[in-house]
Amino acid sequence: MSKILLVEDDVSFCKMLESFLTRKDYVVATAFSAEEAKAKVKSDSFDLIITDLRLPNYDGIELMAEFKKDFPQIPVILMTGYSDVNTAVKAIKNGASDYISKPFNPEEVLLVVSNALQTETVEVVKEKPLPKPKKTTSKSEFITGISPASKKLAEYIQLVSPTNMSVLIIGESGTGKEVIAKSIHENSIRKGNNFIAVDCGAIPKELAASEFFGHLKGSFTGAINDKVGYFEAANGGTIFLDEIGNLSYENQIQLLRALQERKIKPVGSNKEIEVDIRIITATNEDLREAVKKGDFREDLYHRINEFSIHSPSLRERNEDLMIFADFFLEKANEQLNKDIIGFSSEVMTIFQNYKWPGNLRELQNIIKRATLLSQGDFIEKGVLPSELFQQETQGDVHFSLSDNEKDTIINALAKTQNNKSEAAKLLQINRKTLYNKLKLYNLD
Repeated sequence: MSKILLVEDDVSFCKMLESFLTRKDYVVATAFSAEEAKAKVKSDSFDLIITDLRLPNYDGIELMAEFKKDFPQIPVILMTGYSDVNTAVKAIKNGASDYISKPFNPEEVLLVVSNALQTETVEVVKEKPLPKPKKTTSKSEFITGISPASKKLAEYIQLVSPTNMSVLIIGESGTGKEVIAKSIHENSIRKGNNFIAVDCGAIPKELAASEFFGHLKGSFTGAINDKVGYFEAANGGTIFLDEIGNLSYENQIQLLRALQERKIKPVGSNKEIEVDIRIITATNEDLREAVKKGDFREDLYHRINEFSIHSPSLRERNEDLMIFADFFLEKANEQLNKDIIGFSSEVMTIFQNYKWPGNLRELQNIIKRATLLSQGDFIEKGVLPSELFQQETQGDVHFSLSDNEKDTIINALAKTQNNKSEAAKLLQINRKTLYNKLKLYNLD
């Protein structure tokens, strides 16, 4: 099975091409920058490199020349959205095996890739090092994105996971707080024991003690059997209490006592049970404000908040949108026994312009529904729900590229203190498009 390195900073296009090639039985690794690509080529072995002609702060032909110098046995294919014959000729003269123009034609890509791989001689193949063992994929649903917010989140998870600190995860509904909690558990010394997730908002306050600590048969009406509570079930592992702010004041006292003493007493029992658990909690409200109002105990707040983590909204992780979309598509394909390759360019634009009030949960649900409805290889606009086309009026200044394109770009850069990623978001274009516009207008 041939292994391909795909170098492309346009995440959405990169993920789509990766999915397409993977479904055609190629092993694909991706790099979003020239630096990342050079590091991967040094640490792994590849049969083919496909790189974009225009990368941020790097020229694709120069990158190709470096690859050909250090790894002459690996064929390189260049791709570009600018179908310039002169550039194509120059690339091939400099050692490119072939050239792909975007948007790509699936049959053309397969033909070009197949031809490039077949040009390797038997002698060169023999000289190549044995491929490294393929890493087993984790069952974890935690996706490490490339946005600053995602990198910070991943860093915090790595820092706090090996400890026994209580963690409070704060973020909007649908941002994946339980996935973060499970990732902390899976990266801790407790990973061999249970991870118990509890939705505090779904437990009636009268039954909370029984749910948390268990009960003995006959201890109250309806207790027809002994019951093991969540705390005992999580013994040795991790208990995750989602929307902890929904607990009644009485339940908060019971929870605080259990956390302080690390002992629980099932309802109807006189016997205490020692428990060794790590507690992770989550909320989408401001618990500090709840403490001020007297709705949440301050001592419990400090007990559960030894370390806090912000679960970023999808709006804060704009660069990761198509990474998540591709992950949810893979998941939907598996669940629905489908084989959708990716998203049409029109759908990707719609996704990038939508505000995603429901965050990752909304994205996952929309993609699953679209996967079920799709009949072709790609998810098209027609299978998307109507809410994606209803533009909200925003209080912020609205930026769009129009007749005064150059001035609009200058204004967006000024508003974001020359932060190009933020400017691209304001302009509702991807980062690479902005770089090309800057070059076009001689802006820096």
